[in-house]
Amino acid sequence: MSPHVVADRDRCIGAGNCVLTLPAVFDQDEDEGLVVLLDADPPAESAELVARAVERCPAGAISTTPR
Repeated sequence: MSPHVVADRDRCIGAGNCVLTLPAVFDQDEDEGLVVLLDADPPAESAELVARAVERCPAGAISTTPR
């Protein structure tokens, strides 16, 4: 089971690591380059990549919670 994804735009610095890791779940807005969450509840097959995106976020703006 994949966890619920939470993205904190106030903490985001626009590094884009999440988008590079899992573009089906994350994007960046056009104005500020901040994270946009496309799918807060991705399929279970994405769990490993979600965890990798959390680890790669230099600002700690991405987290997960159980669903």
